[in-house]
Amino acid sequence: MIEELLPESAVAVEAFGEEGVREFGDGPLYPEEEALVARAVEKRRREFTVVRACARRAMEKLGVPPQPVLPGERGAPQWPDGLTGSMTHCEGYCGAALVRADDLASLGIDAEPHAPLPEGVLSAVALPAEAERLGRLAADRPEVHWDRLLFSAKESVYKAWFPLTRKWLDFSEADIDITADPADPSQGAFRARLLVPGPLVGDRRLGHFDGRWTVRRGLVATAVTIHHA
Repeated sequence: MIEELLPESAVAVEAFGEEGVREFGDGPLYPEEEALVARAVEKRRREFTVVRACARRAMEKLGVPPQPVLPGERGAPQWPDGLTGSMTHCEGYCGAALVRADDLASLGIDAEPHAPLPEGVLSAVALPAEAERLGRLAADRPEVHWDRLLFSAKESVYKAWFPLTRKWLDFSEADIDITADPADPSQGAFRARLLVPGPLVGDRRLGHFDGRWTVRRGLVATAVTIHHA
């Protein structure tokens, strides 16, 4: 699902539901990873284990020996030298996407249950212009939970932003315009206009990030890719 949103240079490995847990959940943790979840509840431990098993399988696909994936600054995963990537997990899903750093400057992925956001969350996430656009999208295609899609897109934007800047990006600091594929309402694209100075990639100062989205298997998934200059 996620891989379809990424360029060919990136690889993604996903685990769906209980079948995915059975396939990936018994993968051993490295001692330094084990220490991070030694006292975690079962759900947290399972997601932590499965998403790292996905990441290590993605490493293998890129010809890189499997290694620990430890959280760094602000919890961002620390990848092996020469790689960049992103991880995500939610109820019933874990996924990891990796790419050689020579091929992409950064990427961010996110998956969420395809369901409305809890009450009060949209007002904390959406700018007025975004909320207005979501209303028009919902009137035209009510089968998509556009509020959840906006939230996921903002998460992917942040995950692509942070490795390039090492700075926080607030929900209010990117204005996201979502479009749907006219031929298929279950997928589309989005553009995040940065409302603060964007990162430098090569000699380019980025003013926006572009991403893609899909709704499948009870999930909404988003991905942002940042190309080199």
